[in-house]
Amino acid sequence: MPGMWNWDENPNTQGQRSADDDRAPGADAPHSTAAPSRYGPDAPLGAEGPHGLGPQPELAPSAAAPPARRGPTWGGVVGLVLAGAVLSSGATLGGVVAYDTLLSPSLAGPSASAPSTAAATEQATTSVPVSSTSGGPDWESVASAVSPSTVAIQVSTGSGTAEGTGVIYSVDGTIITNNHVVAGAGQILVSLTDGRILTASVVGTDPSTDIAVIRLDSPPEGLQPAQLGDSDGVVVGQAVMAVGTPLGLENTVTTGIISAVDRPVTTTSESGGDPQQPEADAAYTSALQTDAAINPGNSGGPLVDAQGQVIGINSSIAGLATDESGTAGSIGLGFAIPSNTVRLIADQLIDSGTARHAFLGVSARDGSATTGDVTSTGAEIVGIERGSAAQEAGLREGDLITEADGVPITGAAALTGVVRGLEVGSTHTVRFLRDGEEREVQVTLTAAD
Repeated sequence: MPGMWNWDENPNTQGQRSADDDRAPGADAPHSTAAPSRYGPDAPLGAEGPHGLGPQPELAPSAAAPPARRGPTWGGVVGLVLAGAVLSSGATLGGVVAYDTLLSPSLAGPSASAPSTAAATEQATTSVPVSSTSGGPDWESVASAVSPSTVAIQVSTGSGTAEGTGVIYSVDGTIITNNHVVAGAGQILVSLTDGRILTASVVGTDPSTDIAVIRLDSPPEGLQPAQLGDSDGVVVGQAVMAVGTPLGLENTVTTGIISAVDRPVTTTSESGGDPQQPEADAAYTSALQTDAAINPGNSGGPLVDAQGQVIGINSSIAGLATDESGTAGSIGLGFAIPSNTVRLIADQLIDSGTARHAFLGVSARDGSATTGDVTSTGAEIVGIERGSAAQEAGLREGDLITEADGVPITGAAALTGVVRGLEVGSTHTVRFLRDGEEREVQVTLTAAD
């Protein structure tokens, strides 16, 4: 039974990604713990992790079984600024996990996944939005419309197999998923909802936003792409549905609401890459938070609204600290990459295989400043690169950035997450405190080197 799986007992478990609930070193955060990051307070903003996949090992025979709001770096910082909340039980959040651990071959076979329940039907080339009614969302119709656009993904590496989910983006077999789902892939198998299993290849990956694009090697006719909505219009309390392959159970849907928007989330790899630099795979997101149940295997799957439009790509969960196994699964704190960020990065990956990231040119840390009787938190600038957008806009060391385009900036990780989805060359309004006064500047972002 999926609920009995113990990730720690699996010798092939790799690829669990997490970020501790913390602020930058030295920040006043009594309910948080520090975690290392290459985006520390002294690191120049805009530094990016390695792009593309690692070594591509040969697929082991036993692993070939079918499977059972916004962008790049403004401030380099550590950790997840997740409200550092202490739960009513007294336990603190254990961290954010990008939740697709590698499974051993024995768990990756047909017995590990429920058979597809969707019948093969004549599919249109584009999904049709579902109409809402005064009685509430018609989730049955939403599930029927979105499921054909959602696929299960199994990745084989030299260490075992990993499972995740993907969203069909175009009729040529292009699929969007998470970078951590396909990282290090030797072979990728994609299961359609009608039961067909096809091979796919990586088109491009972007570890810094945890977005990847793959494409079916021999795409069949009749693929139904999903419709990406406008994540800027998402509001707290909005009804949503998550679709995916949790614990290998294909075509699973769960519902909930948007719990928060612009939630600063940082995930880092615990086991992938260089063990001496676990922060190398850090991904920063100004995320959509949802209480729809998502678990290992949901990564890369769609978070959709009541009209069946994809407003986010599910990417990580927060969990209670338990033991060495990390987290206890979904506790109603899930996070999705906003669809506008997904579209921005995915289109670049499709065009060139890589993504360009905007660059402000500052190093930042969590800070606070007082104006009159009011104390504000934000991202304190501790360094500015010569000739950067920040310098051109007149920002200085010591300035405390508190808002960007109307989005509150509560710390350095929040600043980093907000700019992840912003375009190179775009202009934005930044509010900050200097010498006890609130000020505002227009910043035109340049490209990171």
